Amino acid sequence: MFLICKKKRSVAAPLREIFIVLLSENLIKFAGTITDNKMMTSRSSTGHLNILFILFIFSLISFNNLFAQHEEGRYVPETDTLVLQKLEQWQDLKFGLLMHWGTYSQWGIVESWSICPEEYGWCERKKGSNPNDYNTYVKEYEELKYTFNPVKFAPDKWAEAAADAGMKYVIFTTKHHDGFCMFDTKYTDYKITDPACPFSKNPKTNITKEIFDAFRDKGFWAGAYFSKPDWHCPWYWSPAYPPRDRNVNYEPEANPEIWEKYVEFTHNQIMELVSEYGKVDILWLDGGWVSKKTREQIKNWYDRTVENTDNGYLKRRVVNQDIRMDELVNKVRGKQPGILVVDRAVHGKNQNYLTPENRVPEKALEYPWESCIISGGGWSYTPNAKYMSGREGVQLLVDIVAKGGNLLLNIAPSPEGEWQQGAYDLLKEYAGWMKVNGEAIYGTRAMAPYKENNICMTRKKDGTVYFYYMADKDETEIPAEVTIQYYRPEKGAKVMLLGSKTRLKWKKSGENGFTIMIPEKLRKNPPAKYVWVFKVH
Repeated sequence: MFLICKKKRSVAAPLREIFIVLLSENLIKFAGTITDNKMMTSRSSTGHLNILFILFIFSLISFNNLFAQHEEGRYVPETDTLVLQKLEQWQDLKFGLLMHWGTYSQWGIVESWSICPEEYGWCERKKGSNPNDYNTYVKEYEELKYTFNPVKFAPDKWAEAAADAGMKYVIFTTKHHDGFCMFDTKYTDYKITDPACPFSKNPKTNITKEIFDAFRDKGFWAGAYFSKPDWHCPWYWSPAYPPRDRNVNYEPEANPEIWEKYVEFTHNQIMELVSEYGKVDILWLDGGWVSKKTREQIKNWYDRTVENTDNGYLKRRVVNQDIRMDELVNKVRGKQPGILVVDRAVHGKNQNYLTPENRVPEKALEYPWESCIISGGGWSYTPNAKYMSGREGVQLLVDIVAKGGNLLLNIAPSPEGEWQQGAYDLLKEYAGWMKVNGEAIYGTRAMAPYKENNICMTRKKDGTVYFYYMADKDETEIPAEVTIQYYRPEKGAKVMLLGSKTRLKWKKSGENGFTIMIPEKLRKNPPAKYVWVFKVH
């Protein structure tokens, strides 16, 4: 017997953004104190405000560094041999596709967060008949199920464009925080295949299955994004109480029978995905606040948070939410041996690799990691989105790879089931560059010092070394000489420019470096744009 969750009616908020709000509020108060002091001259007031601005920027930069160190230092290595082998293979892939898609695409808004009753910018409500009435808004948001009909959905076209661009794995939002399922689950009727959803009559109605099948046909790994919180499920947001924030809206320990239903519901849905949708290579779990927490962790969080508020008002809480992750992972690996599990932002062995969100670490990390980055607009569909340029995209990939990471690039489908032309244009730029330089991306590892001025560097296990010259915005010709100070090839080593069969001359430079000489014909007609790659072997 299984439990069915029925109810009437990208990416946890970054700690950095909360810090910025708190810091801004306190600096503004301090600025007010300065400007209210009538004994101050205009010049001294301006000087103090300039200092204030500098302090703000310095504090923000310092916090960014601390945040990165904190996040990136919280890694527990896996011990399962099959998982370690899989993780090593994943690190060879380097380039993946992330897609956020759901009913929210019809409104062109941030995925899920507008139904969360928190006072952050990403939770702002602007759509619907009365966005200032929370209950009316949620009702209309959930009624988007009755109009979601992406009849132009063509996953084969997406898979072909992604494969041409050099991508090797796909992560798809099977369910985001709002609880709407883009797969044919048995445990709720809030899903794409429910008869009340017009797309249920389409032969491609089981969108997750169609996407996984189309991308696997192109040799991709398949990854399931799944949200641990479910804001539609009555066992998470109980109808007995109003939602308070992103967390469960009742006390799990005081209501163990309700919480147990939610744990079973979550386990059942995840087991559907790993049992009925073919080979799943990655289980990518979002909503890190749904996790087991000790009393000490909870107390420390509240101590830090209360210290930064004057009036006692907290925009959100932290709650112990033990979803029995170790048990779940064991069951999942019983169906899919070696599957990678990414329990995002939860310290422990169930986070097989780290996922810095919409940013790139400043340095190489000692652990497996992946930057998930928006290609244009937002995580979800944004009308008239502006996409990154080809140069920005290619150099982003190289920067991440040089630091030992993978790039997971997000593209958001439209409510009709299409990608915007800007996404295809960007992938075409990747395709052109990867056709020439792909060997310098796949299977590489970071090599200290990772970057020297505008030149990145990596290595392969066979000893081959690659140097990536990152061209300036208007730079279209390769310099006559390229010098690397921190590496010198062995005597007789062959140096080539990828895309050319010409063997290049090189000479020693300084104590430990070398200089590559590039002939004029090659300089003026480089085989690729944006980044020129030199191979030493």
